[in-house]
Order: sequence, then C-alpha cells, then structure tokens
Amino acid sequence: MLKVLLVDDEPFNVQGLSQLIDWEKENYEIAATAQNGREALAYLRSNKVDLIIADIKMPEMTGLELLETIRREKVSDAYFVILSGYGEFSYAQQAIRYSCMDYVLKPVEKEVLTEVIRKAANMSEAEIQRQENKRQMERAYLARNVISLLLGKYDDMNLQYVSNHMQLSNGVRYIDIQLVDVSDPEDVEDMEMRSMQRKLYQSCREFLKEDEAHCILDVSAEENVYDVGLIYCDYMAAKNNFTEKVYLEKLFNYLSVALKQKLVMMVGKRVADIAAVSKSYGTACMLNSLQAFHDRKNIYYYEEEIHVNSDGILLCKTELDNLISAIEQNDKLRIHESVDKLYEELRRLGAMGETINLNINYLLFQLIHTATEQDDCVNQEEILHLISESAFEDGTKRGSRVHLERFACEYAEYLAQLRKNVSRGILAMIEQEVRARFAENLTLRELGQKYFINNAYLGQVFRKKYNQSFKDYLNNYRIEQAAALLLRTDDKIYKIAEDVGYKNTDYFINKFIAAKGCTPSKFRKQAVKTG
Repeated sequence: MLKVLLVDDEPFNVQGLSQLIDWEKENYEIAATAQNGREALAYLRSNKVDLIIADIKMPEMTGLELLETIRREKVSDAYFVILSGYGEFSYAQQAIRYSCMDYVLKPVEKEVLTEVIRKAANMSEAEIQRQENKRQMERAYLARNVISLLLGKYDDMNLQYVSNHMQLSNGVRYIDIQLVDVSDPEDVEDMEMRSMQRKLYQSCREFLKEDEAHCILDVSAEENVYDVGLIYCDYMAAKNNFTEKVYLEKLFNYLSVALKQKLVMMVGKRVADIAAVSKSYGTACMLNSLQAFHDRKNIYYYEEEIHVNSDGILLCKTELDNLISAIEQNDKLRIHESVDKLYEELRRLGAMGETINLNINYLLFQLIHTATEQDDCVNQEEILHLISESAFEDGTKRGSRVHLERFACEYAEYLAQLRKNVSRGILAMIEQEVRARFAENLTLRELGQKYFINNAYLGQVFRKKYNQSFKDYLNNYRIEQAAALLLRTDDKIYKIAEDVGYKNTDYFINKFIAAKGCTPSKFRKQAVKTG
C-alpha cells in the first residue's frame, strides 16, 4: 500500500482531504499529516512516503519551499502535488521546475483528486517495475562475471566489475549448496526442480541480507544439476562475531528450515582473494564428486576431506577392466556387479581424492578408446562431451556409485547404438516435436524412449548437428517464440512466459536477458520505438 503525507495549516482542510476519497480502496494509506512545510520536512527526514500533497501557502515554510528543499537536499523522491487557491501560472511554473507531478486548484474536487492519485499510483508502479528490471539485469550481469571468475575464464574487466559490485575481503571460499534426497532429478519435471532451486536461492539471499550479491543461481548450468553457489568471505562471519564454521552452520540450518528439504554444502579450499576463487571452485567440485566415498555429512570442508592414501596411488585395474568388459557387452547385471566390486575395493584401500580420480580417469580413457574402435568416424571430443554431461565432469556427480552405474548402463547403450547406427531420420522428427511441443517439459530421455534410441547417443548426434545441447536448443526456440509474442501481442510478461513453457517468470526473464541482452519489457519497447 502506498503511503501519503498530507500537509496543510488548516486542520479542516486536512480532515476534508482525508474523507474526500476512499484512500484504502485506491491502495493508499495516510501515513501522517503536517501543519506546515517545516514539520513535513522533519517527518520526511526519517520516514519514507510515496506521495506528498501540500498546500502552497503555509506559515514557516510554504509548499513550494518544501518541494524545493526536498528536491535540492534529496530528502525524498516522492511524487509531489501542490494544492492552491491561486490560479496564476507562475506558481505552476515554479512547481514544475522542481519536479512537481501535478498542480490542483482549490476547492479540490473528488474526481480531480482521484485522477491525480491514480496517476501517481500508476507512475509508482511503473517506476517499481523499471527498478526491478534494472536490478534483475544487474544481478544477471554480475552473476555472469562471477561465473567467469569461477571457471578461470576472465579478464581484468570481469575482475574489476565483481570487485566494484560485491563487498569482498581477504579469505575467500566457493561454497556449493545442493538439494539432496529429493527424487531423482531425471524423474522430476525440470520446472519443479527449478522452482525448488529458486526457493533455495531466495532463502540464501534472505539470510545474507546486504551480502545477497554473493549468492549465484545455477552456477553449473548443466542439465539435472540444481545448485546455488556462494562466494564466502571472512568478513561475513567476523562482523557477526562468529567463527567460519558457526556462520556456515547457521546458514545451513536456516536454509534447511526454510526449504524443509535435506541439503548438503561443499566448502571449497580457502584462497587469498577473489582473483583466486577458481581454485576454490575446483576443490568444491572435487568434494562433490567424492561424496560417495565419505561418511554422510551436512557440510564438507575441503581441508578435512581430501587426503592421499598412505600406501601411494593405486589403480584397481582388475575391477575396472571387468566393468569395461561388461559395458562393451551391454550386460546390465554384470555392470551392476562390477560397480559394486569396484567400490568395495576402493573402500578397502581407503581410497581418497587422487586415487579415485586416477581410477575414474582410467575408466573414461578406456571407454573413449572403445568407442573409437566401434566407429572410426566418432569424434573423441564429442565422446568426452558426452561423458562429461552424463556423469563425470568435475562439479557434477563424479564418484557417486548410483551415477557411475547409470552412466555405465547408458554408455553401454550408446556403444550398442554406434554398432547399429540407428540415428538417421530421428533428428528431423525431434525438430517437429520441438515445434509442436516446445511449451511442454520435453527431455532427451522422453524422446529417446519414444523413438527407441539411447538418450546419451541422441544427445551426441544432436549436438553434432546443431552445435549445442538439446536443452539449449529448446530454450533458444522458446525465447524466439517469446520474442515473437512480445512483438505481436500486448500480453503480460508472465503470460508469455507461461505460453512458451516457463512456469517461473524470474527464470524466464534471466534466460531472455542471456539470449537477447535485455529484459522482455525493454525488448518490446525498443521494437515499438524502431517501428
């Protein structure tokens, strides 16, 4: 509800204005009244209002003097309406000079005042929306610069922008926050998972308060990964007189209560400053990959979890070769048994970070070799991309028994598809599916099942033709459809978002900004201006 300040030296006039219209019905509340400009100025120095209605002629300080003072000293940016019994244009000119919204002659008529305050309400709503759009764009741009730093793909401009728009200090960590024990993300609609991720993001921002810019949504940008990143700095705990661990425990508890879901936090290695944050990000990704090999915790700290086996680095070659053989033969039962034996051996050896990475890397290189033996035309880079998207890129689920077994089964199907070469004609049908069903929750898994082709292999051939993932292809198609609707219709932004397949308007706006470089509202306005 908008707040209004009434300023008049005649109590009868103030009472009349209060009763002239139904303020509550017009979404206003009379926050205060004042008998002159000086009294109003004192109130405005410690209170915010949206609209000031003031008589032009009052003792001690006139309405015009009040308007001039609050604009010159930047006391208030509230809309200002002058009431006067004088009709001389000079008064109106003077009022306009100091950004007076309107000039109303006494006696004030109900219809005139109602029109004026509705005008102020509409202007206020438009300004609020403009500011919100600006904030969204600023958050999205800052997030892109932070992600560049995390990935180590940045220049001085990225670093300078982050330093200028985020409070920083020495002692920096990257922290990955994830939902756990939800249903398997692949069995839950993407929009539902995105909604949970958005709630996690908002709750994290609420906890951080003035440090909310340190919270980054969707850092991984990978399919079926729904995380929130946090750039932690030492000052955050220090200003609350907490230790680092106490602060992060309080954050964890706050988020757990807010979401009523189990969470896990991966706390990367402490680095000197924001310029080295990519190293902390990499170690948080490593922690994420090693969850399956450690006792279940709420918060994992890199320094506490990463150790090298005292016996040196070991390769479980027998178990790995058995797993590779089972994958080559597409034997699901043997794959399950081989994965179990591999994990038993790793646990028996007390395998830690470097040992586990060695074993997984050996597995991946052997599988790449196997694929190239199946088909000489297969591009090894494409295979690597397929593998990274499936389960093994740093920062996804590397090390998880469940994901290893799933990946092994999917890769077995992929090799089988290579042998059969059944992808011809499928992509054309998928293009038709996208055009007809782009507003639905389309996934490669569903399409693979429909057309009887392994979704991992389908993802590879799709990327090969379109030079982008299916998810990016679908998203770009949705954005183009949204852009067309913005130009052809007057529909609200939230309606257009829903029509093209986005249940969350904020998520749609962020995707639109990433694709078009501006908000949907600005895109529409620019199109109107250019004709």
